[in-house]
Amino acid sequence: MITVFDGATIAARERLDAWRDITSTFLIPTAVDSPKPEAFTAQLRVMPFGDAQLASMAYTSLSSRRSPRDIRRSDPEYYQLALVRAGCQIIEQNDNSSVLAGGDLVLYDSSRPLRTMFDATSPAETVQLHFPKRMLPLPAHQVADLCATSLLPGAEVVGRPLAAFLASLAACRTHCTDRDALRLETIMVDLTTAVLAHHLERKNPPLRSATHTLYLRIIAFIEENLHRPQLRPTMVAAAHRISLRYLHRIFQQHHLVSVATHIRTRRLERAGRDLADRRLDHLTIATIARRWGFSRPAEFSRAFQRHTGIPPRDYRNNT
Repeated sequence: MITVFDGATIAARERLDAWRDITSTFLIPTAVDSPKPEAFTAQLRVMPFGDAQLASMAYTSLSSRRSPRDIRRSDPEYYQLALVRAGCQIIEQNDNSSVLAGGDLVLYDSSRPLRTMFDATSPAETVQLHFPKRMLPLPAHQVADLCATSLLPGAEVVGRPLAAFLASLAACRTHCTDRDALRLETIMVDLTTAVLAHHLERKNPPLRSATHTLYLRIIAFIEENLHRPQLRPTMVAAAHRISLRYLHRIFQQHHLVSVATHIRTRRLERAGRDLADRRLDHLTIATIARRWGFSRPAEFSRAFQRHTGIPPRDYRNNT
């Protein structure tokens, strides 16, 4: 993981303001305060995993609030799953309120008002998984009921592996390849889905039908093969030994767009990430297009401009 903030390197009187700035950049923007600003210190390390991000944090007493105004100003439409490593913390969202201790898992939503509090002499430690809400294949209105509730009690069988997995990734000091990052992203979101589905199934019919499981396998297959130009609905159907008609029916049941549109959108999102990565400036736009399955640069440019509103070259120069 990369350390992006270390309070030990910043003057005490500047730490809280600096923490506000860095968390607004790398996490979800919130209004942060501390009952003991003169003694405040913190550390933040991050690691990207495709569209998801893992953040490891340690901080002394603070409170944070995400208001409706903050949401209107900036909403990345993310879920955040937090593993509390140390410290007793309070979180409130969607009329739910929980007191969380070490080992607890909790989910919250960037699109809804949020309040958290921590006040103690010893620093709190958390590991947070941030990922786009569209990646969670569960009904949003049902997931909302689970926000700001402790997810581990009653779900140890599926919750403990998720907690251990997040903690092990947060402890990593080395970087993984882009392909490995995509695979790990899928694992983290799948484990999160399993924990949330376990809780939802107490009040609702089972969410993991055979069709839904197949859908998740298809999504994972698409993510792992975005770089292949031949990735099309026919290839996806053949790989899962189903008819093209049945593939389209599965997507109609579980997805907002068609298979082809999903493939194209994910490719464009990956290409956009690479264009914004300064470490890849040595690669031409055509090379990046080919990395994500676009064999014709002109076709990629037109599709990218329709998707983002600006040409790939301007996107690279302005991000």
